[in-house]
Amino acid sequence: MSANDRKTIFITGAASGIGLATAKRFAREGWFTGLADVDGPGLKRAAAEIGATSCSQHVLDVRDREAWKREIAAFASLSGGRLDALVNNAGVAHYGFFEDQSDEEIDRQFDINLKGVANGARAGLDLLKATRGSTLVNVASCAGFVGAPKMAAYCATKFAVKGLSEALEAEFSRHGIAVRCIMPWFVDTPILQAGSLGSNEKMADRLRAGGAQVYTVEEAADVIWKAIHGKDLNWIVGKAGRQLAFAARFMPGSVRKRAREGLGGPAS
Repeated sequence: MSANDRKTIFITGAASGIGLATAKRFAREGWFTGLADVDGPGLKRAAAEIGATSCSQHVLDVRDREAWKREIAAFASLSGGRLDALVNNAGVAHYGFFEDQSDEEIDRQFDINLKGVANGARAGLDLLKATRGSTLVNVASCAGFVGAPKMAAYCATKFAVKGLSEALEAEFSRHGIAVRCIMPWFVDTPILQAGSLGSNEKMADRLRAGGAQVYTVEEAADVIWKAIHGKDLNWIVGKAGRQLAFAARFMPGSVRKRAREGLGGPAS
């Protein structure tokens, strides 16, 4: 298996959710896809869906810088040193009040969601620089617009990824590398099954109770495709996300008030 002069993309968190949907979308468009995930068996299932001639598998914990170097080098050996796009998609969430989350849960979110993105940007830089018209894609979240209750650590990481992306867009422009930040509203991925400590409540339960819109992974993958072929830095997945971004910018007090009321707390 090798790229054979095809365009190439390396995707973290590719065994499921947005990562897998993105890999399928780009493979259909004729790209060679590097599937990276900590879930080895999941990678094998993903590769079987995509087809062995259209992808490579890379067992990768995005927290591990040495593993990044190893797997990017392995991908380069198959791609002929070409990397048209790197998608930092891997992410986790733990749902629950900040004081109830363990140190390990908080560290895990920061280490994967933020440090993992930084590790990927650094590990892939040389290949991106060597590929004309390349793009770095960082998947943040609409949680990077507004601090949501019971998601404090997760929101912090996504605010940070948005800021990192904005800074890297300026920095990497001198190398001819585009940077795109993807901000999905709630998407039907395993993250929605994140639980609340001390209860059986899942994030999905709260969303259903509040009547929140949930978008498909295919819709998110379509936005990533458009982002790589577009010119804007920030790309929002879902109409509800665009509405939130507008409200957070022009009516921030109202947004914070609704968050407090949703927990049964004081309105002001």
